[in-house]
Amino acid sequence: MLTLKLLREQPEFVIERLAVKNFDATEIVAQILEYDKLRRQYQTELDAVLAQIKIKSKEIGSLMQSGQKELAEGAKGEVASLKARSKEIETLMQESSEKQDSLLVLLPNLPAAIVPQGKGAEDNVVVRMGGQMPQISEDALPHWEIASKYDLIDFDLGVKLTGAGFPVYKGKGARLQRALIQYFLDFNTKAGYMEIEPPIVVNEQSGFATGQLPDKEGQMYFVSQDKFYLIPTAEVPVTNIYRDSILTPSDFPVKMTAYTPCFRREAGSYGKDVRGLNRLHQFDKVEIVQLSLPEHSEQALEEMVQHVERLVSSLELPYRILRLCGGDMSFTSAITYDFEVYSAAQKRWLEVSSVSNFESYQANRLKLRYKDSEGKINLAHTLNGSSLALPRIVAALLENNQTPDGIKIPKVLQDYFRANIID
Repeated sequence: MLTLKLLREQPEFVIERLAVKNFDATEIVAQILEYDKLRRQYQTELDAVLAQIKIKSKEIGSLMQSGQKELAEGAKGEVASLKARSKEIETLMQESSEKQDSLLVLLPNLPAAIVPQGKGAEDNVVVRMGGQMPQISEDALPHWEIASKYDLIDFDLGVKLTGAGFPVYKGKGARLQRALIQYFLDFNTKAGYMEIEPPIVVNEQSGFATGQLPDKEGQMYFVSQDKFYLIPTAEVPVTNIYRDSILTPSDFPVKMTAYTPCFRREAGSYGKDVRGLNRLHQFDKVEIVQLSLPEHSEQALEEMVQHVERLVSSLELPYRILRLCGGDMSFTSAITYDFEVYSAAQKRWLEVSSVSNFESYQANRLKLRYKDSEGKINLAHTLNGSSLALPRIVAALLENNQTPDGIKIPKVLQDYFRANIID
């Protein structure tokens, strides 16, 4: 959530930057500032009324002591009227604050200066590429046919048990999932990330604090009886560990990693691009999260991008890194880098990770702060990234490594998988 201080001091700057995200903030910013002005006027009036109550209350005591009971009773009536007015003003202030807050949460985060303008994925900028393109035969199979051939994943059984988008991993397919999860966690913890095992359902406060609510409630599964949400990513519970916290500079950086199942309704998704593992309602993902001092968050972002790049590279997959344009960024992100791997049989790039810096946007919602050396309270910065999401990694591994003898397992996974081939 953007701060009122920023909106008061630089409204035109906010409107200009949000235009990079193709978001017209002109009317909302004007309304927020109007409610802010109104709220401050009420505060000034309330302060004056409370001061009058204090003066009159002292006057009553003096009148009572001097025996002027009639005048004292009159003063008591004035105090009662002033107290009633103070309650009215407090109600008006509360209404103004609520209306102001309801508008504040509608404003996306400001994109960083380096973010290019654009409308969608076609305007993203390729930062760099790596890995070797696989050479596979013309009759190579897409991953959903490979999964059926080697009995690794049963998509039809998932439909029977739950519905489309809930695959069942079997035998070596289940073992490959487990191998990837353990490898990703080990890779992250060796880099200094503390492993967390969080809940996979969260309350509304947690969803609001990281920006999923009220923006993405339609994409989240909701448990109505308990008012819980199934998490769309481990980012939500892990970042919320530090909700309502005040840290010290020596506490930073805070680095955490977590494996969780993730749940997304993906309403409206259909067509050939969602076949197999390309788009699921439930999937496994390992996440990395950092909390940073503001002056260090750009460096933290670059370190996280390099970390994910080393991880993707170790899987021997061709990849590319994209800086997202304003129109393709999330509501909460200030800057995002996407990682894509090449799917040889599908002949297309598949997104497997997003690494983002949210700057102080999430921290403002979280009330995640730190006290500096001068005792001043400031907002921290938050960052996160997929390290990695499994479905499309599995799709690329199966497609790119198919041979007449079976599916080759990358060297770094062989000890985890306890074999070097799926046959």
